Amino acid sequence: MTPRSRTQWVLFIVITVAAIAAMTVTAMLGRWQLGRAQEKLDYQAQIETRAAMLPLKGADLPVDISAEGAALLHRAVALEGRWLPEHTVYLDNRQMNGRPGFFVLTPLLLHDAPVVLLVQRGWIPRNFQDRTQLPQVETPSGWIQVKGRVAAAPSRLYELGAGESALGSSRIRQNLDLAAFRSETRLPLWGLTVVQVGEASEGLLRDWPVVASGVDKHYGYAFQWFGLCGLIALLYVWFQIIRRFVRPRRQRTP
Repeated sequence: MTPRSRTQWVLFIVITVAAIAAMTVTAMLGRWQLGRAQEKLDYQAQIETRAAMLPLKGADLPVDISAEGAALLHRAVALEGRWLPEHTVYLDNRQMNGRPGFFVLTPLLLHDAPVVLLVQRGWIPRNFQDRTQLPQVETPSGWIQVKGRVAAAPSRLYELGAGESALGSSRIRQNLDLAAFRSETRLPLWGLTVVQVGEASEGLLRDWPVVASGVDKHYGYAFQWFGLCGLIALLYVWFQIIRRFVRPRRQRTP
């Protein structure tokens, strides 16, 4: 074997090993994305199963959610209680139907449970001429009924500066931490919140986004990884086998 042939053979081995490694990695990433998609599908089915269960009453809610809090998420609730409007909070820079405004959160004192639930009551537009002006929200007095679903605390947005309070008003905030709000209000706040559902009322919209699994994203990523794996295989076969071995033999054939 000549030095040139030896060099070409070593190069062929290196390229083969690299191609096999690249195909293995991309195929594994594709399978991982398919696994993530299946996990999301299972979680979506779990959400739909919980939503179809009978609504929970206030007396059905455990005071300590450390053990079963995750199993309560997305469960429907039918509550009876009394609003505590003096602790209403307006979360700023929240959108509904593409419009910016406030999420309005008010604690609900239950009549049949020793806890207070923080209810995400709905969305209301803001006054862009006076950013510190609070919009008018109707808050019925006395005992009322609230239908909704159990949810985690509102998602946190990036914020600068003041942190929990914003725009000089403790009512208008960028984010809300349940533990900090519990200490601030001295209320026995439950560890989860409730998203109120139903038609628009009290000046609030309730067109909440549908909880989606996002499985299409994982299928798209899996397609890209498997496509890259196939492309590497095709390029390897063409340049390292067909052009190196098959075509030269055909050219030597008389």
